[in-house]
Amino acid sequence: MNETFDDIRPYGEGEVKAAVESLLHDRQFMTILRGFIPLPKSVLRFIIRTMFIGVHSPLDFQLRYMKHAVRYVLRKCSDGCTFNGHPLPDKNIHHTYVSNHRDIVLDSAILDLKLIEAGYDNTVEIAIGDNLLIYPWIKTLVKINKAFTVRRGLSPRQLLESSMLMSKYIHHAIRDKGENIWIAQREGRAKDSDDRTQESVLKMLAYGGDLRELHIVPLAISYEYDPCDYLKAKEFQLKRDNPAYKKSRQDDLDNMKTGIMGYKGRIHYECAPCIDTWLDELDGLNKTDYYAAIARRMDIEIHRSYTLFPCNYIATDRINGNNNHAAHYTKADVEKFDTYIERQLAKIDIPNKDNDFLRNCMLTMYSNPLVNQMEALNQNEQQAG
Repeated sequence: MNETFDDIRPYGEGEVKAAVESLLHDRQFMTILRGFIPLPKSVLRFIIRTMFIGVHSPLDFQLRYMKHAVRYVLRKCSDGCTFNGHPLPDKNIHHTYVSNHRDIVLDSAILDLKLIEAGYDNTVEIAIGDNLLIYPWIKTLVKINKAFTVRRGLSPRQLLESSMLMSKYIHHAIRDKGENIWIAQREGRAKDSDDRTQESVLKMLAYGGDLRELHIVPLAISYEYDPCDYLKAKEFQLKRDNPAYKKSRQDDLDNMKTGIMGYKGRIHYECAPCIDTWLDELDGLNKTDYYAAIARRMDIEIHRSYTLFPCNYIATDRINGNNNHAAHYTKADVEKFDTYIERQLAKIDIPNKDNDFLRNCMLTMYSNPLVNQMEALNQNEQQAG
């Protein structure tokens, strides 16, 4: 393993055993674990050591345990997840999946499961912000699960150095390690579901070499219901009322827990064609226009690949005060969505709670995927014409 990347890379072959031992001697981790499994520490250590016999790499860990954990979450907290592409990415090439961002933990974890179920021989390494690695045991766990670290809160010079190192690592992982990569299209989630690819992400990916080397696949993630919608709406009001408001570490943990265990309805993952198929069309543009054009094209690919649900049409009609999309939902769909929204709003407990504002925030979250898809399809028709 190239020592250049030791500070940010996941664990490699043969490093898992030592990582597990560090977890077993982490007082906080063991206390949390005993909350789920109330056994003496010595018994728990024996059980976990036994469970990890034969687990030598993060991929071994994912195949033995994580795929079953993700299936459990999908059974318990969703109405199923589907995976498709037009076409699916070539199984003989390692890809960088760049997706809209719906869930801090599950975006990549579900992708791992779907790739394995579809017959791919590997999962993805994932980019995760160090702002989420609140405790040493969390960092150890994510590195066992093929995560590499994105440093946050840096000065401009440090940010450039960090971005260059991460980009070089991503190219190294694709080119030399034979890994796939998942990275969100932007820093943080689009809390209003207006998913847009940040040009800075593309520029970062290009620091380490030609974008063609990464075989980027735009990936659209569609949730029928976002379990964190009320938390996002709450944050919108808190920032409206206090522009200096910032989430706490506990808020990040609450978002992670809610995102994993909250109800999601139906989920769909849709792969757009690898951008290698059209990247050459942009040769000759200056750098500024080049990255802007890639970002716009990726947005169109992701937006037109959304799977839409009745709630997207209902929310759009509510915002516009009409029934233009009534053909896409029933009276029962409306009643279900209204009940859901009111139940989510009831979970918000803040001073000067503004129900009208909060409700509009949530409706906007569910409307934007439809608005963006209609715009993307319209652009495709104009280009075809």
